[in-house]
Amino acid sequence: MDFAFDARTEELRAKLLAFMDEHVYPAERTAHEQRADLASPWENPPVVEELKAEARRQGLWNLFLPDAEYGAGLTNLQYAPLAEITGRSPQLAPTVTNCAAPDTGNMEVLAQFGDEAQKKQWLEPLLAGEIRSAFAMTEPEVASSDATNITTLIERDGDEYVITGRKWYISGAMHPDCTIFIVMGKTDPDGADIRRQQSMVLVPRDTPGVTITRPMQVFGYEDHYHGGHAEVVFDHVRVPVSNLIGEEGGGFAIAQARLGPGRIHHCMRLIGMAERAIELMCRRAVSRQAFGKALAQQGVVHNWIADARVTVEQLRLLVLKTAWLMDTVGNRGAHTEIQAIKIATPRAVVDIIDRAIQLHGAGGVSQDFPLAELYAGARTLMIADGPDEVHQRSLARRELKKYL
Repeated sequence: MDFAFDARTEELRAKLLAFMDEHVYPAERTAHEQRADLASPWENPPVVEELKAEARRQGLWNLFLPDAEYGAGLTNLQYAPLAEITGRSPQLAPTVTNCAAPDTGNMEVLAQFGDEAQKKQWLEPLLAGEIRSAFAMTEPEVASSDATNITTLIERDGDEYVITGRKWYISGAMHPDCTIFIVMGKTDPDGADIRRQQSMVLVPRDTPGVTITRPMQVFGYEDHYHGGHAEVVFDHVRVPVSNLIGEEGGGFAIAQARLGPGRIHHCMRLIGMAERAIELMCRRAVSRQAFGKALAQQGVVHNWIADARVTVEQLRLLVLKTAWLMDTVGNRGAHTEIQAIKIATPRAVVDIIDRAIQLHGAGGVSQDFPLAELYAGARTLMIADGPDEVHQRSLARRELKKYL
């Protein structure tokens, strides 16, 4: 395994690091101030649109998509250090480079499973950053950690599908530019194979019967840049049969294909979040005094910083190994490692950010530093894309299988 950055990765890293220093970090406070004047909390502040234009001009656009026809054509190993850099400003950088969830996963689904008409109508404007999208799978009435539990019905009626159900925490749905939902439901609820009961269909947001009932908060945050999260009701919503993605019964497999890259992308960005926390921790430690000496001279602070550095280096190597395996043996061959990083990375990064908050005292929980929002995002990823316990169960069963 060789994790050295190739020439293209080095070039993009240099451009992206400069873009962050010159444009993104200075815009964080500007975006926060501009948001107060917006008609909707989920609209993009003007500075975001300016940054998007600059990112496109510099070629820092759609870096996540390995399909060279639609995206940058980077491997997972090439994209990993770039996603880490954007993770240092997770509310701004992924959005302005068009590398933010849930659009990234939805673009991957359309690129891999969509037909030509679906790509023309929905993928192309998503790639151009002209529209936003949402992925509607999670439901409030069932344990959605087991995707076979979902109860939303997708029933065939002639040349149309009729969709009935209720979803929540549908990321991106609150954004005014969100025009399309990818909805997962059951086309064969009584089928013998529980993993062939589900299908995915495209539902335009303005379709009659689609109602956004309320925004959902995450630890009190609106999650503006991701387009918020919503509870959505589908009340006998009718769409053409041509809106089916792939084949009937293929929804579960498509979801798994979508979540594999999504999980490693989150972990890549989490490492960047941890690096931002370490930087803030060190800056705070050398600038503040308590009990007659700098915080940087306190032994417990030494331990926090040292442990954080060791942890980040370990996590980065595991993520890079996983990216290399996905590139060389495919997502299925890297299944164990994908689960391992999904378990290890969020919990470790939560701990690092928690120490940084502690070191900042009251400032750590305030809006004057990004730490509280970083914490909320990292802690949520112990649930999103499958809670830790689901991945632990699957990974342990795979380990035990060797001895049975």
